[in-house]
Amino acid sequence: MPSVTTVPGRWPLVGHSVKLLRAPVEFLASLPANGDVVKVFLGPLPVHMVTSPALALELLASDKFDKGIVFDKMRPLFGNGLATSNGAFNQRQRRMMLPAFSRARVSTYAENVITTLATELRDSWHDGQRLEVDALMQDFVMTVAGRTLFSAELGQEVLTEIKRSIPIMLKHVLVRAFSPGFVEKLPLRANREFDEAAARLRKAIPAVILNAREESTDHGDLLSALLAARDADTGEAMTDEQITDEVVTILTTGAETTAVALAWFFHEVGTRPAVRHRFHAEVDAVLGGRPATFDDVAKLEYTGRIINEVLRRTPPVILMRRAREDVEIGGVLVPKGSEIAVSQHTLHRDPRWFPDPDGFDPDRWEPERAATLPKGAFIPFGAGSRFCPGHFLAHTEIAIAAATIATRWDLVPVAGHRVYAQVKATMQPNQLPMVATKRKPHA
Repeated sequence: MPSVTTVPGRWPLVGHSVKLLRAPVEFLASLPANGDVVKVFLGPLPVHMVTSPALALELLASDKFDKGIVFDKMRPLFGNGLATSNGAFNQRQRRMMLPAFSRARVSTYAENVITTLATELRDSWHDGQRLEVDALMQDFVMTVAGRTLFSAELGQEVLTEIKRSIPIMLKHVLVRAFSPGFVEKLPLRANREFDEAAARLRKAIPAVILNAREESTDHGDLLSALLAARDADTGEAMTDEQITDEVVTILTTGAETTAVALAWFFHEVGTRPAVRHRFHAEVDAVLGGRPATFDDVAKLEYTGRIINEVLRRTPPVILMRRAREDVEIGGVLVPKGSEIAVSQHTLHRDPRWFPDPDGFDPDRWEPERAATLPKGAFIPFGAGSRFCPGHFLAHTEIAIAAATIATRWDLVPVAGHRVYAQVKATMQPNQLPMVATKRKPHA
């Protein structure tokens, strides 16, 4: 069996960690040139990286792999939720949570929360106002997440804590995840801020769960769905601790991805006149000036292509797994207990599957063109048994918010300001100031 190539540039003690933290996109983009399976080092820890769509799909769909070391490091925050659990327990939790993200539930979230908050945001601006779009979208999505999880009657206090703590944790999560283990034990400000924010958030949520249990009313929110969930085999409900773990997971992983995608959506549309013209024309034709609703999302076809292109360009950087047994993948033997990973960003920018990978082309998502992609080349929400259950909710929220805002406003980039991606938990814009310009609908 062939040996696996170690990627050049390994440093003593720290391995490839410095390169990964300093220039993650460039480093990860260099991996396919070294083979379909290569080895990198996080400090002294060897990590196998798969770089082809077929092997990515095999890795993420196989039951021979558990969550990896990154998720171990996140367990103090996530507990034993979907992001960190493994095996039969993870499968049980997933089955119990799926009804909370069903089409019917997402329709309710859209009707009760998303359209209302998107309309309020649209109506709060004035012509010529400078907007910090990245911050606004984060606040909007965190508010949607809080109201979707907890009804307005139950969740005001925890919503305040969500907006306070989650941005702090996301600021430091990448360093926590990819640094050698001893770093998180050092008395650093980043460690203290992360741990304190995680503790505050986990302390705030149980009281809301207890109140909801006592009230025993379905408010049409995610929490009601989680409380009502039952294991199909045993009839057991989730404990308060299990629900807390899942709520923190949803808030920290799903909300951030959606907020970043929305911010980049407006940047990409705002900097590309042809894309902006087609987007606005579709919004006017479908909505006629009114806010978008759940039933409009399927009709906003070009909007959906823009969303896919944003997700292609700015996905989470890496997914890690751990071999549960000795396993062969891509002709390489990965020993039991070894860490193995795939970079969505690398797959999504591979010119073999995406011509002009650094360009922005929503039309690459026309059905005929998208059908030619190999399976595994586009995995913004993961794949296989660990596919993110909130993907449909995220797409719906982005489409409704973007289209509703566009019924009134053209968001114009601030001249002279350079926007670039900062790699944190996701590919965040450094700062995204834009000017709200009232627009006339297309004839």
